[in-house]
Amino acid sequence: MDERQLLIVEDDAGFARTLKRSFERRGYGVAVATSLEEVRKLLDEQSPGYAVVDLKLAGGASGLACVEALHGHDPEMLIVVLTGFASIATAVEAIKLGACHYLAKPSNTDDIEAAFQKAQGNADIEVAARPTSIKTLEWERIHQTLIETDFNISEAARRLGMHRRTLARKLEKRQVK
Repeated sequence: MDERQLLIVEDDAGFARTLKRSFERRGYGVAVATSLEEVRKLLDEQSPGYAVVDLKLAGGASGLACVEALHGHDPEMLIVVLTGFASIATAVEAIKLGACHYLAKPSNTDDIEAAFQKAQGNADIEVAARPTSIKTLEWERIHQTLIETDFNISEAARRLGMHRRTLARKLEKRQVK
């Protein structure tokens, strides 16, 4: 494992380019992949110490499969999942698959580097008694169903008992990527 090597798994070329330049200015060697296949090819050639993985990749592919492959390749690798699709369900799955942290977009290089430093849990963190809103619960259920259906909106709508257009409108309001 190369301590100052970072792998960015992101299908948004502009965002990936910006992150790459920012981390290179901080002294990291950076590789970029846009899919699980590219991740596997890169892992044949190198073993990065860090990875930033977007949750939703092109074609509806899940970044969780990339997290699983990266952790399988090197359980010591520090992996941060970065997403515009933040939910409790995907956060739990990302951590179970080997991510050390989970950040909602927009996040910058400082946020990501800080997440790498917080790889160990903190038992002293204050537990807030904040009830979850109905809208948050609804969104988490929708998101979990989307994951279960590999982001197939028609099938997710059927499982949720709602019209496909209703689900599409709800997703548009959240501006998910």
